[in-house]
Amino acid sequence: MLGMHLSTIMQKERLLSVENLSTWFELRRWGFGHAGYVRAVDGVSFDLMRGEAVAVVGESGCGKSTLSRLIARLDSPTTGKIMFKGQDIASLHGHEFQTYRKSVQLIFQDPYASLNPRMTAADIVGEPLIIHGEEDSGMKVQEILEVVGINADQAKRYPHEFSGGQRQRIGIARALALNPELVIADEPVSALDVSIQAQVLNLMKDLQERYSLTYLFITHDLSVVSYMSERIAVMYLGRIVEIADRDMIFDAPAHPYTRILLAALPTMDPAGSKKEMRSPGEPPNPVNPPSGCYFHPRCSLKTKDCEENNPALLEVKANHWVACNRMGKER
Repeated sequence: MLGMHLSTIMQKERLLSVENLSTWFELRRWGFGHAGYVRAVDGVSFDLMRGEAVAVVGESGCGKSTLSRLIARLDSPTTGKIMFKGQDIASLHGHEFQTYRKSVQLIFQDPYASLNPRMTAADIVGEPLIIHGEEDSGMKVQEILEVVGINADQAKRYPHEFSGGQRQRIGIARALALNPELVIADEPVSALDVSIQAQVLNLMKDLQERYSLTYLFITHDLSVVSYMSERIAVMYLGRIVEIADRDMIFDAPAHPYTRILLAALPTMDPAGSKKEMRSPGEPPNPVNPPSGCYFHPRCSLKTKDCEENNPALLEVKANHWVACNRMGKER
């Protein structure tokens, strides 16, 4: 398991621990039976402290959303554990599982597809309260909607009567209705206009301070990461290749893949672009990943060792972990 409980991190309470988590989805061909596995999440470990915001970033298909579904227990892992407040969530049943459902809530990527078109905003936010037997749901619903910027008159409207930003506010209100301890935000602003993105992100930041929320952000947008997160985990083909504080990642990225992601950020100074960091080709097929380091077919710094050995996450600096064979040799 990652030793993320050092120095400054030790000062916080560990809310969530992901330990060597893997999920492989079986592929089957009609008439031919088993056709292999998709290694969606492949040996992921990290800790999430109470009150912090951690972002998981990477290209599409790297396993970010699958990881969020595993933590929400919408999918089951093939191997590994997810510990919430010291308890394995796979062992939760009945009332304990219902309590976990209340404690961990999701904000979905598409605010229109995730809202019931036949329910008003008030009904959408009030539904979780009714399911979990909360009392005085009407007053609480009105209060939560007002906090996210939806007034009493608007609460009677249906999803199609709202803008995209307003719909996402309703989705955020629904996630907050049960007073969760952990909020998983899966690409929460990617479907919104840039100006609306800023409003929603400011709202989420204010809500984190107001309700002492813990956030896990799933995103590929590094501008969102730089604004919202305290720590960043970089995923590639189901594995975490680097995890560190936000400033460490942006100021001194250690893994070649992380450097490529940062080099791809738009810049107003073309002369200052990092042209030396390029990644040829597409990510490998997760059904048949390469041997050794998964990134080596696209890495300009690879060695023979990279083709043969799968690098483990090593602490190259305090609270800065990298999975790269070069890092192991430099230690």
